[in-house]
Amino acid sequence: MTLRRRPVLFAAAALAMPRVVAAQSAWPSRPVRVIVPYAASGGTDILARALGEALRPILPQPFVVENRAGGAGVVGSEAVARAEPDGHTLLVVVSTHVMNRYHLPSMPYDAIRDFTPIAMLTRNTMVLVSGTNQPFDSLRAMIDHAKANPGRVGTGSTEALSSFVGQELARRAGVEMPDVAYRSGGQLMNDIVAGHLPTGWTSTVSAMPHIGTGRVRVLAVSTATRTPYFPDAPTVQEQGIAEFDLSGWVAMLAPPRMDPALAATIAGTVQRVFDDPQFQQRLVALGVERDFRPAPALLEAMQRDDRIWAAAAQAGHIRPQQ
Repeated sequence: MTLRRRPVLFAAAALAMPRVVAAQSAWPSRPVRVIVPYAASGGTDILARALGEALRPILPQPFVVENRAGGAGVVGSEAVARAEPDGHTLLVVVSTHVMNRYHLPSMPYDAIRDFTPIAMLTRNTMVLVSGTNQPFDSLRAMIDHAKANPGRVGTGSTEALSSFVGQELARRAGVEMPDVAYRSGGQLMNDIVAGHLPTGWTSTVSAMPHIGTGRVRVLAVSTATRTPYFPDAPTVQEQGIAEFDLSGWVAMLAPPRMDPALAATIAGTVQRVFDDPQFQQRLVALGVERDFRPAPALLEAMQRDDRIWAAAAQAGHIRPQQ
């Protein structure tokens, strides 16, 4: 009996194995929709499109970036939270994806539980920019100007993190600087260049294309150390605001309940690009700080940020929008 069953079992296994391999190698079987829940031309959009271009020769299907802006990133993120976890709908977000639950009055999803982490992609250092036509050329001079003109020196932001950075700086400096919300870093920078906006906090990616024009200057960076992309720009700490160290990240997420093997396949494919020296040079040219971390490290960072923003909200430093 045993001798007769073995060939059947082996045959069944042999038939099953090609199906498993085929299922694992089938991704992607159609174009992958990468949702960026912010307007086009911002730093996250630029990074996502650069990644899509780099993946083109590697994958049999294209990565198609789709901008679905609205609700501080909620509109596009909700679409991914409700999508099928088959690897053909992905999300590229900034760290305010986690912060939004403390910044917005309500959320249609849980920023951590309702997504599958794929990988952290980059570090998002924020820079304070202003036009060279403004009557100040340093952070200290800007603060003095804002004190002399209370409420008249607005500071632009594009999402919850840059808004928090701007208002936290104003709070610690003891000045009133109204937050001016923009849909993307590209739009913010256009108004900086045109002189319509006195100052703004944005990513190094958004600021980089404008620095060579001579019409924009970087007054400060948000982290404890200077960014290699603007080495002459001092930190906020260097200019008298102690222990000021704030930054974000850009990450790739997927719909919830994705098969771990598929998530690992996607992460490995993306890491292959981020480990490529030519793509790394491309990131440098764009002003992007590479900080690739696998899914467990991304999840840990998201949980850590959640604790930080919860404490900030409890202290009254983050207030939900009305």
